[in-house]
Amino acid sequence: MWWPTCQLPHSSQKIFSSTPSSTGAPPQNDRHLSCLPATSPLRERRPRYVLPGAGSATSHDNVGEYRTSPAGFSVAMQVELADRAAARPSETGETPPSSPAAAAAASAAAEDAPLLPGGGGGVRRRLVVSERFRQRSGSFRREVRRAAEETYLLTRLTLILLRYLGIGYRWIRQFLALCCYTFLLMPGFVQVVYYYFFSSQVCRSVVYGEQPRNRLDLYIPTDRTGLKPVVAFVTGGAWIIGYKGWGALLGRRLAERGILVACIDYRNFPQGTIGDMVEDASQGIAFVCNNIASYGGDPERIYLVGQSAGAHIAACTLLHQAIKESGEGDASTWSIAQLKAYFGISGGYNLLNLVDHFHKRGLYRSIFLSIMEGEESLQKFSPLVMVKDSAARSAVSLLPRIFLFHGLSDYSIPSAESEAFFDALQQNGAKADLFLYDGKTHTDLFLQDPLRGGRDKLLEEIVTVIHNDNPDTSAQHLAVPVARRLVPEFMLMLAGRVSPF
Repeated sequence: MWWPTCQLPHSSQKIFSSTPSSTGAPPQNDRHLSCLPATSPLRERRPRYVLPGAGSATSHDNVGEYRTSPAGFSVAMQVELADRAAARPSETGETPPSSPAAAAAASAAAEDAPLLPGGGGGVRRRLVVSERFRQRSGSFRREVRRAAEETYLLTRLTLILLRYLGIGYRWIRQFLALCCYTFLLMPGFVQVVYYYFFSSQVCRSVVYGEQPRNRLDLYIPTDRTGLKPVVAFVTGGAWIIGYKGWGALLGRRLAERGILVACIDYRNFPQGTIGDMVEDASQGIAFVCNNIASYGGDPERIYLVGQSAGAHIAACTLLHQAIKESGEGDASTWSIAQLKAYFGISGGYNLLNLVDHFHKRGLYRSIFLSIMEGEESLQKFSPLVMVKDSAARSAVSLLPRIFLFHGLSDYSIPSAESEAFFDALQQNGAKADLFLYDGKTHTDLFLQDPLRGGRDKLLEEIVTVIHNDNPDTSAQHLAVPVARRLVPEFMLMLAGRVSPF
């Protein structure tokens, strides 16, 4: 690169000096700028700089040290360009702040401004990105803290449960089978978990009560025009491992069909007994009935769904509320009339017949009776027994329409449970329908079939009932989309063979 043929100081000398000459002569920088042409802007006007915290422009006398190098001249030229831009604010479209607050904001923005002109948009973009980053960081910290709290709680309850279980080959065999079953379905679980944590349609852990597990997840349809029908879903889990996240797959499928889903969490054993579970479910339903409109749900079209142990808990909640309303006329915080229908999937409704059955499958009698608050409470928490009770006849008439679904190859809870409950409901004046599926196991209807993709008969039945109650339902919701496969067929077949359910 060519340089002017003037004498430059040694590389260790300063081009710009912060101390004027003791004799009053011009500072060193003028002497060394004499090598520039007479018409150079750098000779006509000394560059001005903004010092951090100074709040005003200052002359070269307060400038830091720069050494003789090509980089030094580059910096000087950049500063000159910035000085020219500051002299012509009208060309950049910027106006001085009109208030002290605006001036403070402008000063803060100036600290981050780029050296060259035209960087106002960049500053704003940086501020917006920084604010979004802070919001996301705060949200992430809250999620991590909540996950840590739930992990600690789960670990503590697991240790308590192991103390109850003791050493028994049945539950250990069932646990190992569950691990293998989960591993085989992992390709689908990973996709569902990703959707659960990262989809904008999922609103997680909405508080509905004061207890630690009083949370629910909302699955909101993408089309948010108008109020949507609502499903309040109570998940299963043998009254021990229930969790609101288990409803992610059902919530996703129903949300794709224009239905808002609220998955209600509840206290599990040993954190709570069946009475606590029913109380939590009732509070969750009350929250949905009274607050779902603010999330885009239609409070006039609410449906209750339960699966496995969740079907039992939901049925108990429904009957206890009906008995309360028929006897005392007290609807408390919600009413049976607010529910359009109840869907029970693979549920158990007569605990007196299930004690020995569960004992053989690893849920030992002592533990099961502890969950159900003793043998004397089995009738109180058996929906089939409650329906047959003559004192509850007036309560049965208040029940909404009931739909029961069960697989004929279900070994966890025999299909005879749904069949007997259906008969009892019809004999006592309730409106009920029963759907039996040949060759389907306890988890086929709820888990394997949705993971398989294609047509889902159970889902189609539920969606049809819900949308038939609304004559204004759009054609796009009536046309059920075909779900894609999430797990290969051979893995589903192997999972069915090792399933502990």
